[in-house]
Parts: sequence; C-alpha cells; structure tokens
Amino acid sequence: MRTLDRTTWTLTLRLLRGGGRHGRLGLALSAAASAICTTLLLLCVGANLGFGARAAHADWRTPVKAGLSRAVAVEAVGTTFVDGEPVTAVDVAALLGRGGEAPAPPGMPRFPRPGEVWTSPALGELPGRHTTGTLGRAALVRPGEKVAVVGHRAGEPAMTAKRGTDPRRPGDIVTPTPVADFTGRRTADGLGAQYQALMKIASVLLVVPLLVLGASSARLSVSRRDTRLATLRLLGAAPGRIAGMAVAEAALTGAAGAVAGALSYAMLFPLAAKVPVAGGSWYVSDLWVGLPVLLAVLAGVVLMVAASALVGLRQVVVGPLGVVRRSRTPRLKAVRALLFVLVLVGYWQRSKGRPMDIDAVVYCCAAVFAALSVIGPWVVGVLGGLVTGLARRPARLLAGRRLLDDPKSAWRAVSSLTLAAFVAGFFALFSLGGGAMPWGAADQLALSVPKDRVAAVRQQASARLERAGIEATVGTGDDWVATGTGERGERQVTAAVANPDRLDAARGALTGLVPGQHAVTGTDVDWQSRQFDRDFHLVTLAVLGASFAIAIAATGITAASSVLDRRRTYGLLHLAGTPLRILDAARRTESVLPAAVLAGGALLTGLFCAAPLNLAGGAPHFDGTGATLLGACLTLGFAGLTAASAASRPLLRTVAGEAGPRPD
Repeated sequence: MRTLDRTTWTLTLRLLRGGGRHGRLGLALSAAASAICTTLLLLCVGANLGFGARAAHADWRTPVKAGLSRAVAVEAVGTTFVDGEPVTAVDVAALLGRGGEAPAPPGMPRFPRPGEVWTSPALGELPGRHTTGTLGRAALVRPGEKVAVVGHRAGEPAMTAKRGTDPRRPGDIVTPTPVADFTGRRTADGLGAQYQALMKIASVLLVVPLLVLGASSARLSVSRRDTRLATLRLLGAAPGRIAGMAVAEAALTGAAGAVAGALSYAMLFPLAAKVPVAGGSWYVSDLWVGLPVLLAVLAGVVLMVAASALVGLRQVVVGPLGVVRRSRTPRLKAVRALLFVLVLVGYWQRSKGRPMDIDAVVYCCAAVFAALSVIGPWVVGVLGGLVTGLARRPARLLAGRRLLDDPKSAWRAVSSLTLAAFVAGFFALFSLGGGAMPWGAADQLALSVPKDRVAAVRQQASARLERAGIEATVGTGDDWVATGTGERGERQVTAAVANPDRLDAARGALTGLVPGQHAVTGTDVDWQSRQFDRDFHLVTLAVLGASFAIAIAATGITAASSVLDRRRTYGLLHLAGTPLRILDAARRTESVLPAAVLAGGALLTGLFCAAPLNLAGGAPHFDGTGATLLGACLTLGFAGLTAASAASRPLLRTVAGEAGPRPD
C-alpha cells in the first residue's frame, strides 16, 4: 500500500520534527486529548468488567435445581445482619449415596460437615458459633463482604422448610434447592443486576463525550496541518500520499497519547479499586481489563483519531488552492436541526407511556448524544451569523466572523461542556432520597409464623432470650416485616430489644427458631434500596464530576490549540494594529457565547429525556436538590471554561508578539 509506505512515514516524521516549538506544543495537546480519552475509556471498561466479575462470583449463591438422580447436595440462602450490615448465610447439606461425595463450594477446600461454619475474613466469628475455617476469594464478591457457609444434615428443618421470597430483597432468600454442583446461574434481578444497569447508563453518558474528545484530538491544529498538506498537494503530491501522511501523523500522535493514557490507567486503577461501591471496595483484579481488551482500546483510539483526520481531509485533496488561500467553507445545512428534532420525537414516542429496559435507555441516550453532535456546529454557525449582524464592537465582529467561518472548530471547543450539561440535566430529575421505612421499628426483630404456631414460637422466643440474658418484650403484630413461606394465615412474632447494643445477640439467640428464617428489623428489609440509593447518588456525582472534568480539560486543550492554529491570523491582526485586548476579548466571546447557548439547550434536552423515565425506582421530579445540582454543575462548568480560556491568554500574547512580516 503506497499511501503508507516508507516515503510517507519519512515525510511525516520530517514535517513533525520541523514544526518548531509551537508545532510540538500542538502535537502535545493532541496527544494529551488522546491520553485523557484512553485513560477514562479504560476505567469505564474496567468498571463494567468489574461488575461482571462481581456477578460471576455471586452466581454460586443462585442454585440451579437438579433432578433427584443428579442431585448431590441441597443449597439454601438467607440474609441476616451483624452490626447493621448484611451477612449472606448459605446453608448446605450433602445428599449421601447420590453418586459420590458432594463437590466443595467455591472458596472452600472441601464440603462442610454438619455443624461446621465457614466465614469470610471480614465476618470472622459469628455470635455463639465456632468458626471452622475461612472462605477464600472464589466465594466472595468483594473485599469486606460478610458471608457464612453452614453445614447441615439433609433431613434438618433448615434444609427442608420452604423459604418464601421477598420482593423488597430480590436474591436475598433462596429456598432449599437440590443441586448437582455449585456453578449456579446469573440472576436477572437483585442488587448486582441493578448496579450493572446503572453502570451501563453511566458508561454511555461518559463514553460518548470521550469519543467526541478522541475524535476531536485529530482536528486540533487542523489549519496548520491542512495548509502543509495542501501545499504538498499543489507541489504535485498524489491524493493517496496526502491521505497517507494525514493518517500517519494522526496515528503517531494518537498512539503516543493512547500509550500515555494506558500508563495513567495502570497507575489509577489500583486507586479506583478503593472506591466503595455496592457495599465496599473492589478486588484489584476485577478492575483490570486484561491485555486483549487493553490492546483493543488502544487500537480503537488510534483508529478513531486516524479516521477523524481522514474525514477532515476531503477539502485538502479536492481543493488545495482554497485551503492555502483560506477561502470560506460552505455553510452547514438546516437539515441538521431537522434530524435533531426527529431524534427527540422518536425518543419521546419510544419512552412515553411504557417502561424501557436498560438497553433501550442506553441506545436512546447514545442517539441523543449523536443528535447533539450533529446540531451543535449548525447552531454555532447560526449564532455566528447573528453575532456578526448585530456586532457594534470590534471584538464581537471578530468573534462572529470566526463562528460563522469555522463553526465546526468552535463546536469542538465547547462540545464536551455541552454534553456534560446534558448529563447534568438528565440526572437532575433523579435526586433520590431515602424516606422513613414503613415497616416495623429499628430495634424490633420479627419472624413470620403460621397462626397456629404463634403461641408456641412466642414462648420459645421468650425462653431463648431469657437464657441469653437479653431483656426484650416479645409480642405479635401484623406489620409486613419478616417473610415466611408465602402461605396465608401468617403473623409476625416480634421481639423489642430494650438495649440496642444487644440487637445482634438477640438475632443469634433467635436463629433457628423458625426454620429457614433469620430475625430481621424494618430497617433490615430495605437494606438493598438504601444502599443502592446511596450509590446512585455517588455514581451520579462521579459521572457529573468526570463529565465536567473532561469538559474543562477538553476546553483548555482546544483553547490552547486554537491559539496555535490561528497564530498567523492573530499575528497579522496584531501587526495591523489590533490591540491584544481586542483579540483576547474576541477569543473569549467566541468560547463563552456558544457554550452558554449550547449548554443551556443541552441541559433542557437532558431534562426532556429524563422526564418519561423511571430509574432506580425513583420517579422523575424536580426539587431543591435537583436545582442545587444543576446550579453547581453549571457554575463549575463555566468557571472551568473561564479558567481554561484565561490559561491560554499568555500563549496568545506570545504568538502575537512573535509575529513578523512572514508569520508561518
């Protein structure tokens, strides 16, 4: 392939080396954009793979029912609480004479004998029980997780009594099930599925701006590159050679940035493993994407940068004289606005009046992001025409002409902030908050008991608590706290513990009183919702923080690159007598005005897209928390935009001061 032969690479390297100090700075900015894109892409991929790894380590707790001829053990699952934290209790019993010894559950060297208790390192000794051994990594979802595996005989009530499910605690309770092994299956509900769904939404809200940033990195310093390539084209270089040089230059800078991003990821992901999500931190190995995925992401970033450079090359190949003379680019068509409206209408029709699964939400959000990227340059062009027509000051006129002449470049400068504003508007309607629990009391334990056994269980509960030296009032009630077998005619036997510090001891005393049940409080039964609500807020803040960090970094990189890209224009204007403050004011207006208009429109689009959805069990609503969130995000975004613009002001002074009669 002659377009990427040795001559092409040699010419590209010579042009890169001969670009001077400003040329090298422009290349460094492009590489920095690729590095940011690569680092955060790898972290997003690692988080998704990490939730998948967590789910895989929890599969064995969702048993697959086996026929009587194949079953070698019985497995049941329940959840109790120690110090207010959930403890997964897995009860197992071997079925003797069923084709050999039962296989060892994950994380254990052998199958537990009746009466043995194996616990995770974080759980240690259970109250009133001797621990036989410690569970290994294979049995645990995360560091610090509390799990206990208890051995039983197959005929014990704990392994024969039916356990009812609880819709408030999906996956928490599994009735005794005959199994052939401990492979298990992936559950479609439960806490893990909720987090995987949340991560999908968070990823698309982050990945799309990252892809925009990565693609834009190839278009930084585009004017300088196009001028060089157009000159070579006028000197006789073939179109294929020009295309090859553009791809080679973009690939080299993209590869340098991708490698730097991979190194940053390698340094950051051990720190990311310490971030508590879904109850605790991560195993570092769960967040490592693996070498094949790492290489795939690096290759994807380089290909994306190269493709973006190639897409922007058409004008150079077709009309190189126009590039050298800096002729005006054609206006963008209003059909872009029509496409944007059609996408929003389709989104509303798809989401209104019927629930959307998580994949549909992800695809729809990606489509809206793409629509924003399509309409953004058109809005900038329209805004440039309005500013130019209404300008009464030189700075406004210069800014308007720049917006009108090169709307795509101005859009690249504010695209990340626009997409971040969409994310802020989207999440502003989901400011979930935990309200008061409608079940029971925090210091009152409950067990679900058939009506004909209420008196006997009350008597036994009182006796057990008295023997344990725990002061409690045992009674009955009809609040829906504990869950029984699901049969009709059940009541709650309650134990109100006088000393809250003795609550866990009371749980231990009541363990086994009703086979298959663990005594719970009204707070316990809602632990999944409370934990997910907390993490939903944390993920929301993390996504917003990352979105605006991307926006600020992209704005700073693009602002500096824009100064370098236009140093010839700035130099000529300065030599012609234009004060530096006028040039700086024009540059600032060129950034702030489109950002304000597009960010405001994107924010309203985010509110529009979030309105018909129901995420994480929270109906969309706008309250004081949402208003505060929006205000903080917009303040942060425009403060970052102002700071990024101010940071490139010394560079503007330098390039204007270095201009001579022959600015390059």
